[in-house]
Amino acid sequence: MSQWRGPETPFSVLFDDQDGRGVPLPRAAAAHYAPWPIPPVVERPWVYVNFVASLDGRVSFNLPGVVGGGPVSDFNANDKWLMGLLRARADAVMVGDNTLRAEPEHLWTPEYICPGEPGFADLRRAEGRRETPLQVIVTLSGKVPAEAQIFEDSAQRVLVAGTESGVGAAQALLAGCGHVEYLALGRDSVDLDLLLARLTARHAVHTLLCEGGPTLHGSLLGAGLVDEEFITLSPLMIGNPADGPARPGLLEGIGFAPASAPRLHLAGLLRSGEHLFLRSRYRGAARVG
Repeated sequence: MSQWRGPETPFSVLFDDQDGRGVPLPRAAAAHYAPWPIPPVVERPWVYVNFVASLDGRVSFNLPGVVGGGPVSDFNANDKWLMGLLRARADAVMVGDNTLRAEPEHLWTPEYICPGEPGFADLRRAEGRRETPLQVIVTLSGKVPAEAQIFEDSAQRVLVAGTESGVGAAQALLAGCGHVEYLALGRDSVDLDLLLARLTARHAVHTLLCEGGPTLHGSLLGAGLVDEEFITLSPLMIGNPADGPARPGLLEGIGFAPASAPRLHLAGLLRSGEHLFLRSRYRGAARVG
């Protein structure tokens, strides 16, 4: 493997829980982050989620031209490097159609978010992954932006999964995009259990990264399909104005009762400057082999 450049500023490891399960990062990569083992999972992918959140739990300013996570992280270089690492271990990266509409120029690849790190491509080869992750778009309405870069770039592998009507609407909007596959998974809602099973069976997806948005995150968590959470905690306070567009939090569209609220186990805590980087797992969420 080639020499890893690593992030601009080294992470300080404040805590790392070595439970001994799974395949860790190669030593050259772990030297810049932590071992981060991924356990083998039966029947469906290992699902991990990545967000940056302000100290008050907001994931977007939700203002015109300021909707992505970059402003929330204050465009932190270590956050971008970690996003690249998470994508480098993903067989597929999944986002909802709101996220795609907010960032139509985006490609959910390691090199797009953090160009210049040779270790990402080497890591994918070493772990037997394809050159780029499968791009998975989840939609209820099918209102996907046809001008989005993932649809313009025929080198990208794209799967649009949605309701029956949503998939039909997306196919009409994307007529002529020969590199896009469609998967209808329900009449009124998307069957996420079936989606994950199909991703494994048809596309050999064993690791799935979800990058939002908060509603898709909530749906996955409500279905018990999230195994691991990566949260970058930014030092900013963003707030939620009473008279403007709502600024979403980490979870939207779902609420848990006190007795059934999912509980996380802190597996790692790193620091770079004023940013904290949390890695947590849900106990018993995955069907581990």
